[in-house]
Amino acid sequence: MKSIPMAVIAAGLLLTSGVVAFAQDTEVGEVVVTGSRMQDYEPTETPAIVLKKRADNIITNIEVTCDTRDLTQRRQELKATLQALIKAAGPAGIELAVENDDIVRKFDVNDLDSIIRAATKVDTSTATLTLKTRVLPTDTFESVTGRIEAFVDKTPKVGRTEVLMSDDWDLTLVGPGQYRDAIIALVAADANKTAAAFGAGYSANIDGLTLPVTWYQSGPLELALYIPYRQSIHR
Repeated sequence: MKSIPMAVIAAGLLLTSGVVAFAQDTEVGEVVVTGSRMQDYEPTETPAIVLKKRADNIITNIEVTCDTRDLTQRRQELKATLQALIKAAGPAGIELAVENDDIVRKFDVNDLDSIIRAATKVDTSTATLTLKTRVLPTDTFESVTGRIEAFVDKTPKVGRTEVLMSDDWDLTLVGPGQYRDAIIALVAADANKTAAAFGAGYSANIDGLTLPVTWYQSGPLELALYIPYRQSIHR
């Protein structure tokens, strides 16, 4: 299969530095965690206490293109391939989605016509979609990305239609705000332990716990969630 580089939401998995994302109005929604397969995932300035969690899903973009000269036939071939992708997605464990401002939403099949547009190349039409699959407990980076690649390879392409995969992959997190209590519990336990290490009469002071839950990619399929707090010990 031919593959082209495409910008997928933000940085893909070939970057060399961490990307930190801040949650805003994301109690329930699914957010994109941009990051990379780096030698050192962790940003240089984060609190010591983080909650490690596997990503919920992994996503990538595909571009479905067709260069049949006749416009009517070209749109028919393109739509037929898109419909084949939609039909095969569920059984393959794949979901078609759209992304807007780092929020992932399920693709509405009623919007099929609206995503087809003219490409920069003459007599060519194209449509861009996001493919998503769950990150299972047993998955490796290779197995979860291979699931999407196999799905694209096996889906029938009608006429002169091609499906071009992005080189980039991103992780997603569903409802990061739901982890606030768990993070605060970890922070409290660490603060009490640290204060106790200084002896009787010492206590910890924590600032910043009203800030939103924040996250970064800490491994190929792992996320680190935290609240950017500051801690001091006093008597």
